[in-house]
Amino acid sequence: MSTTTTNKLPVDIITGFLGSGKTTLLGNILKEGGFEDASVIINEYGLAGLDHRLIRRINERTTLLAGGCVCCNRREDLILELNDMLNACQSGELSLDRVIVETTGLANPAPMLFSILTHPALMHHYFIETVVVCLDCVNGEAHIRDNQESVKQIAAADKVIITKTDIGTPEMADNLRVSVARINPTAVILEAADGIAPRSIFTPAPVSGLPWRQTPAPQAKPGKPEHTSGVRNIAIQFDEPLDWLAFGIWLSMLLHKHGEKMLRVKGIVDVGEKGPIAINGVQHIIHPPTHLDDWRGYETRNSQIVFIMRDIEPERIMDSLMAFQRLIGAHPEIQEINMNPLA
Repeated sequence: MSTTTTNKLPVDIITGFLGSGKTTLLGNILKEGGFEDASVIINEYGLAGLDHRLIRRINERTTLLAGGCVCCNRREDLILELNDMLNACQSGELSLDRVIVETTGLANPAPMLFSILTHPALMHHYFIETVVVCLDCVNGEAHIRDNQESVKQIAAADKVIITKTDIGTPEMADNLRVSVARINPTAVILEAADGIAPRSIFTPAPVSGLPWRQTPAPQAKPGKPEHTSGVRNIAIQFDEPLDWLAFGIWLSMLLHKHGEKMLRVKGIVDVGEKGPIAINGVQHIIHPPTHLDDWRGYETRNSQIVFIMRDIEPERIMDSLMAFQRLIGAHPEIQEINMNPLA
């Protein structure tokens, strides 16, 4: 069954740790124009919201969800707000072409994705277009080192935007690129000072942007301390097609067993059909798989899968997958393995 986003409204999520420049980025995006039919939801920790007042000066259709973190659990007020927007759009009261959500800096995006992707009504009318993470050039290293929320945000990201480069140094930005690539080798890394086109920020990152296709990240300076986050990632490339039914069952079991320890799964899977299947998951949530029509844009026809996990050895993931494939009589050949353990 092919999954399509036709007639669904895109939801774009802007997250990042406290003070990372989320509201500034969102304001610059909305000022650019072309987002007149976008509705904005801003979540702030506490009852007295401030950021939404700044954004409402630019976009009057800005809603505040206060009194807690929208990403701590399945928040009914988020679901209610999205349902209200949908009903207004369907009745003709509201012209709506996308929803932009700015989370609190203490947010883990995964439960928000869970709410949208599993709700019986929302899942049929909304899709997650992209997750954008702001990372402070000056304080980003400390945030990654000291706050697991920042690590979870980066792991969930499709794009990471390094902000405040005007008060940082090129060395700080280079070191952040190294740190981001170690956590999430599939993320597209941009710098806010590069004159990013606002519309391009919400353009979905290519599924083919996997680590063996990327330009190597700048190397950290000698003596730079490593982070002790317990995060590991492994990139596996298969020459032969995988059994899709078996792979789907195995992946579901993996995410169910390890839950929040599986920070991210992303890749393309060759199942022996005309085109590959794109997969994208964050923690225990897996996006609906997308069946692509053909292999346009890919250099070779094979499966390329990246797993990002915490406190799980990469070899366990590889051994489990291979054992499950052999159990159903399949013997796919591993073409390449890239492991990136963090100290």
